[in-house]
Amino acid sequence: MNFVRKSDGHNAMFAATGVATASQNCVHELFEAQAARTPDAIAIVCEKEILTYTQLNVRANQVAHWLQEHGVKPDKLVGLCVERSLDAVVALLGILKAGGAYVPLDPAFPRERLAQTLEDSKPEVMITQPAMKQMLSSFAKHTLVIDTPILASLSRENPHSEVQSDNLAYVIFTTGSTGRPKGVQIEHRAFVNFLQSMAREPGLTGDDILIAVTTLSFDIAALEIVLPLIVGARVVIASPEAVLDGRALRQLLEASSATVMQATPITWRMILESGWQGSRDLKILCGGEAMPPDLARALILRCSSLWNMYGPTETTVWSSVSRVSSAESRIPIGRPIANTQVYIVDRQLRQVPPGETGELLIGGDGLARGYLNHPELTAERFIPNPFSQDKAARLYKTGDLCRYRFDGMLECLGRNDNQVKIRGHRIELGDVEAALESHPCVKQAATKVVEGPGQEKNLVGYVVATGVGTQELRTYLAGRLPKYMLPSTYVTLPELPLTPNRKLDRNALPAPDDTNTLAGDRYTSPRTDLEKKISEIVAKLLGLERVGADDDFFLLGGHSLFFTQLVGHIRYMLGVDLPVRSIFESPTSVQLAQKIESIMAAKIWSMTADEVLQALEQANSGGGQK
Repeated sequence: MNFVRKSDGHNAMFAATGVATASQNCVHELFEAQAARTPDAIAIVCEKEILTYTQLNVRANQVAHWLQEHGVKPDKLVGLCVERSLDAVVALLGILKAGGAYVPLDPAFPRERLAQTLEDSKPEVMITQPAMKQMLSSFAKHTLVIDTPILASLSRENPHSEVQSDNLAYVIFTTGSTGRPKGVQIEHRAFVNFLQSMAREPGLTGDDILIAVTTLSFDIAALEIVLPLIVGARVVIASPEAVLDGRALRQLLEASSATVMQATPITWRMILESGWQGSRDLKILCGGEAMPPDLARALILRCSSLWNMYGPTETTVWSSVSRVSSAESRIPIGRPIANTQVYIVDRQLRQVPPGETGELLIGGDGLARGYLNHPELTAERFIPNPFSQDKAARLYKTGDLCRYRFDGMLECLGRNDNQVKIRGHRIELGDVEAALESHPCVKQAATKVVEGPGQEKNLVGYVVATGVGTQELRTYLAGRLPKYMLPSTYVTLPELPLTPNRKLDRNALPAPDDTNTLAGDRYTSPRTDLEKKISEIVAKLLGLERVGADDDFFLLGGHSLFFTQLVGHIRYMLGVDLPVRSIFESPTSVQLAQKIESIMAAKIWSMTADEVLQALEQANSGGGQK
């Protein structure tokens, strides 16, 4: 890819030159062409299930024919609420083939959050699984259970639709500052430009094997699922359990002979903590939030190449990429991808020279159509391009503060608003605050990101409230927000700090401590030594003052790296090798202690007398596993 620098006095712009793409094609047409070229090649693997390109194409065709029979056509939305599986990929491709646009819905989200998305998107049809059908069917005219036998009787041929490159491919909902998620509308031409640019750089070919670890409700899953399928590569879908278990993910990396994997920084840390030594054949893509230098340093030594990826959902997944060859104090986000223009401007929309900070604006083929059913918000964030002679050209105001280095590389320095990134997830603080303030006992609420142990980012909730405790707030929010949006700590204040012009002074919000942390409703002291030890470890890992015997780890802010660390501590202390799913099944100190005790008892009964004596000697001497 070539880049040009244009200068005008002190102003400067580095922009990607135009690159030819199949811009008039739709995404599913690229897949169909690849399926015709490599019909018998393995397209997708999920645990013990395998589909060739022909098998995948046929199954997607049958879904598409069913959808067309039930009214799906261009720009019609189809809800997709299916667990990570081959079926999810079949359904996604079937929706595109029918001419519709998929709206990904995470089955793990609270029902109220799913209901908000469905009320706003009003899908014509819903594709789901049996367990979710009853709850979701009321939001659409028709509901398809993806594994229904009726599909097998439908046509196996590629369907015909009137869909064009300027029709929608998907609508993905992101957190919104008003307290409701907002739908970003992505057209086929933007999707195709992104995929073909990614195929060139960082690069993907038919010889590659890519592990997919991301839920469909996170837009970066579009690369993991679709990009391999348009170049003839193989997709290996990690199970939901493996995604949360560092050791299981490490084993999948090694067993699958993967050559490419994309993940957020926290997932890469989780894999490193599992003891992964790396692969000289693996290309690592890392994005979703800033790449820490220490993580870059560790990954560079363990892969064939490391790439830092940057981009808002509104400009189709990634808008710039950078190959990382050294662990600089601030890892650059690189240069724009094909057919993408970037500008760094001041408040008057004047370009700033290299080295100076301004807001990053993005234009080009990747821009979304706008926000679904929100014309005012669309007009606010997608503005006419003052630097283009094309009157129809637009720019997306990212809200990211960036600067150009003198070598033309972009650096991201933070935000100019209240959007944050925590463990790769984009969160509008106003979304969480609105949920808190909807509680009848909360008069006012604010949120802030603080650093926890190991520089982990944690969300803290601040409330002016009476008659409510931590446990009640956690349970209340868990029914309304995804787990990644839940504060890990709550602070009570007599009033929120304000600036002289009576706006929230977020910088003046105090750090959580013993004097201001909101008391729990039902704090129960750990009763046994094992419960106490588990509670101490959980509190340390999550940066909390204390953890009660009955406190739910998920509601405390538990995340994937935490699961891996907790399992590792238990393995070291007790010699008990727990799978991560045990934490899901037993997410309190009491429950986890009971599970560990049962495992240890079974282990002792299976040991010989000599093995028992040896284990006791090791424990008493303090050597080895304790």
